[in-house]
Amino acid sequence: MSVRERLAEVRDGIERASARAGRDPVSITLVAVTKVFPAAMIRDAYEAGLRDFGENYVQEFETKAPELADLTEARFHLIGHLQSNKAKKAAELFQAIQTVDSAKLARRLNDTARPLDVMIEVKLAGEAAKSGADPAEIPALIDAVRGCNHLRLSGLMTMPPWSEDAELSRPYFRRLRELAEKLALPNLSMGMSHDFGVAIEEGATHIRVGTALFGKRRKT
Repeated sequence: MSVRERLAEVRDGIERASARAGRDPVSITLVAVTKVFPAAMIRDAYEAGLRDFGENYVQEFETKAPELADLTEARFHLIGHLQSNKAKKAAELFQAIQTVDSAKLARRLNDTARPLDVMIEVKLAGEAAKSGADPAEIPALIDAVRGCNHLRLSGLMTMPPWSEDAELSRPYFRRLRELAEKLALPNLSMGMSHDFGVAIEEGATHIRVGTALFGKRRKT
């Protein structure tokens, strides 16, 4: 199945979930997750109509970026954990950083003097492997980000524990929405290939979809 055909299926899923939630599907940004996939596949997706792309690793995307410089309407989002010592390179490569989880990282990004859209990653699961700030830390982190004149804070991002049952993700999505509402933040990045319908029902404005668009990733 081609990327264009897969994209049509994903967009149909977005429309159906939006209808269930009484939402406008246009309000949902589809971020195509392209980690492990080559630059040529990103180009195919761009030609199929996609404009937002998510990468997990600064070093990996650095090798692809030169081949994609002519895709002038593309926006690249960093959706993986970012170490503060890689902030400068990340700011050069990406237009959006969805995984700010500390004031130190926010300051490092701001010091690059490049305008960036950022989200704060919230850790709602108890898994040690998950990144993100504790919900109790979010108000202070918001203040820190808003004190950075080159950063534009747009919302919150989270990743629930993996499960094939999408309904098990719902409580995490709901908690993120409730937190964002309390803090008056408009955007929520949550939901992946297997659970984006539930995420949309719970208020997602950005969904991060890889497998449903490109098939299963090759094992590395």
